[in-house]
Amino acid sequence: MRGVPVAQRRARLAWRHRLTPGRRAAGPVEVAADLVALHGTDPTSVYVSAWARMTGGGVAEIEQALYEDRTLIRLLAMRRTVFVTTLEGAAVLQAACSRSVAARERRKLLGLLLDSGVGGPGEADVERWLAATEEVAERALRARGETTATELAGDDPRLSAQVVLARGKHYEGRQSVASRLLLLMAAEGRAVRARPRGSWTSHQYRWSPMTRWCPAGIAELPAEEAEKELARRWLYAFGPAPATDLQWWAGWTRTQTRRALAGLDTVEVDLDGCTGLLLAEDQEEVAEVEPWAALLPALDPTPMGWHDREWFLGPHGHRLFDRAGNIGPSVWWNGRVVGGWSQNADGEIVHAFLEDVGGEARAAVAAETERLARRLGPTRLAVRGRGRSPLEEELAGGGPQG
Repeated sequence: MRGVPVAQRRARLAWRHRLTPGRRAAGPVEVAADLVALHGTDPTSVYVSAWARMTGGGVAEIEQALYEDRTLIRLLAMRRTVFVTTLEGAAVLQAACSRSVAARERRKLLGLLLDSGVGGPGEADVERWLAATEEVAERALRARGETTATELAGDDPRLSAQVVLARGKHYEGRQSVASRLLLLMAAEGRAVRARPRGSWTSHQYRWSPMTRWCPAGIAELPAEEAEKELARRWLYAFGPAPATDLQWWAGWTRTQTRRALAGLDTVEVDLDGCTGLLLAEDQEEVAEVEPWAALLPALDPTPMGWHDREWFLGPHGHRLFDRAGNIGPSVWWNGRVVGGWSQNADGEIVHAFLEDVGGEARAAVAAETERLARRLGPTRLAVRGRGRSPLEEELAGGGPQG
């Protein structure tokens, strides 16, 4: 078993993830394709992730791909998380991950309806009620063409019915059946998140029927074929890596992971005492890349692409991740996380180094900070779908720059 040193893994990361200046893409579609998908729980992460890897462009170029050309699409996929990917990638993600997510969401919704006393006293009653209400929702969505969940809820009393979330907890809340149904329909590939209300930073999406948004629809693939293809794409973008990293990233069971990898021609390699996998066709070493720096947003697909991150994170994880395991904004130098960044109370981008990186790195990070600042302009980035990391909290409150 041959070894792959950390330096080679970092060089591959820079090359495959388009983080070195010579590999930056012309547009966001290339970026999403090369990274399999961009994390989309926080809508701004999609933009900042793409910008870090693009030669130019701003908000308009990404909105063009998402809402006009529709060459990028949002969907609920790995680990019940929203991602942005290409239409071709969406077919793979839908069959490999979204279908199982949708099945769990359907069971969850039936349980919520039963617990909330909506649809009837028994499971069979609730199932019949839900089937009829889905038909109502689909007709209303087709008639409107594009709508918000609130608007859809006003079209029929069944859609405005309320289910109780987290009953008995201090954060107990209520949500309309329309909102839950739209999530389910999206996971099943029948509805899609369209342009949000407000600016590009908003997460209040309008919804559209998939057939209206993409008349040709998303190609339907057999689950095992899609799992194999998703594993291949992940290994090309994130390999070499242990199979457990793929299992975590995809949200699969061990059986699914083994099945997907068994369909691929792979080789085992030694990763400093841990067994990793590479595609057999992808064993050629990547040449050393030019020095590079990057400011990546919270939930960026690069640091969220592996479960075992020590080879690029070092000892800094406790400063950069929230309690749920979500990374905050990170500063990179030559394939390693060396600090974090945030916006302070005045909206200025501030950063801090967690180790001594030297003058070349400081200058490169300053240049990347300016590059991002120009694209953001006066926009303030909110924290959504996660908690602030300890370092982010310090910086946002006006802590010292490093």
